[in-house]
Amino acid sequence: MNWTLAQLEAFVMAVNQGSFSAAARKLGRAQSRVSTAIALLETDLGFTLFNRDGKLPTLTKDGQDMFIQAQGIIEQCQRLQSRAMTICMGEEVELQVAIDEAVPINAFELLFSRLAHVYPELKLTIINGSQEDIARWVDNEKVDLGILFHVSPLPNSLEFMSIGQFKYGLIVSTEHPLSNIQAPNIDDLNQYRQFVIRDRVGNHQAKPLSSRHWYIDSYYYMTALVIRGLGWALVPEHIINSQWYHTDVKELSTENIPNPLLVEMGVVNRRDRAYGPIMEWMFLEIESMFKESTSNI
Repeated sequence: MNWTLAQLEAFVMAVNQGSFSAAARKLGRAQSRVSTAIALLETDLGFTLFNRDGKLPTLTKDGQDMFIQAQGIIEQCQRLQSRAMTICMGEEVELQVAIDEAVPINAFELLFSRLAHVYPELKLTIINGSQEDIARWVDNEKVDLGILFHVSPLPNSLEFMSIGQFKYGLIVSTEHPLSNIQAPNIDDLNQYRQFVIRDRVGNHQAKPLSSRHWYIDSYYYMTALVIRGLGWALVPEHIINSQWYHTDVKELSTENIPNPLLVEMGVVNRRDRAYGPIMEWMFLEIESMFKESTSNI
């Protein structure tokens, strides 16, 4: 077989983007080059990958099988290229890190304290955002590394390393009417305002349980409004148990809530980007730190 990585890349991008023209724009190529690459790939493989009868191309059954394999090959090549670049590059001068503002603060304060001690000359930028914000920033190469809660699919370009799971808790103020119901059901909750997390630009948000709800981009601000008795919220338990809030909110049972209440936290970076010794140190440090301390957060 004489297929090339460029042909596989055109094929995978066409599937991910939904059309040959969108794939061409993403790859920075003429549409004719993308169409030709895919046609040559089909010729070499001996079967059709796309059904072209409709307005947009759709995968054939054989195409669906090949897409899984082709995507795996592309991802492995990206890792290989990234690793080769990593070996060649020296220590980073600066890093940009994006963190979900709801991650366990104490753990990451410790991480950055160690980083400052081990690499005192590093220029570090830290910004906050939600999962969608952070994933977009890493994907667009605005930041080098993202630390986020994984609650929805990530772009194919990103590599995700899980570092632990955290549970959501249901909170109200001690004076709120719901505080008298130890295990409220959906009907109980629907009578009162819910605060629901969303990203900063408003393109993505969690699904509300109550028909009365406000969207807010910060778990901390949500909790502050809960304390004022304005509504209820589902927030990560390490925020509920923090020294700032644990005496001002009441945590209720979630046994009658059907939604999944566990969220996975992890680190993301672009699969095709090299990272130097400092980022590698951070990956290892984060992984080690959460193996030791997640149960205590």
